[in-house]
Amino acid sequence: MFTIRAVQPSGFVDRPDYRVDILRRRNCVTVRFDDTLLAESTACLLVDEQDHGLVFYFPRHDVRLDELTPTDRTSVCPFKGTASYWRLAGRGPDSIAWSYETPHPEVARLAGHVAFYQDDVHLEVGTAPYNGPRS
Repeated sequence: MFTIRAVQPSGFVDRPDYRVDILRRRNCVTVRFDDTLLAESTACLLVDEQDHGLVFYFPRHDVRLDELTPTDRTSVCPFKGTASYWRLAGRGPDSIAWSYETPHPEVARLAGHVAFYQDDVHLEVGTAPYNGPRS
């Protein structure tokens, strides 16, 4: 048996002026919980959403999913879609990370990326590789 979920329409239909800016960053960004490395990447997306703080989204292949356990929790953002959540395996807060598996088309770049609650982890932004002077 399966459950049919109604697809929530994108909030951009009613608020086309709402801003969710997605910027690719080359800086080395790491996330740790205590001494455990949870993610490290030079290919993060920096999301600057209107009325929210800045959030880094890590490519799933740069996240230590072996340290995380999926939860049954979901929530709906009218501008990004339905989020699913993870917690640390056997410890820590109830939810520490989330992702949008099938985000709304306006933010489709978020698919395949994972974000962390920055109040619960230590997130560090390092330098980006130098590519030489621009012409």
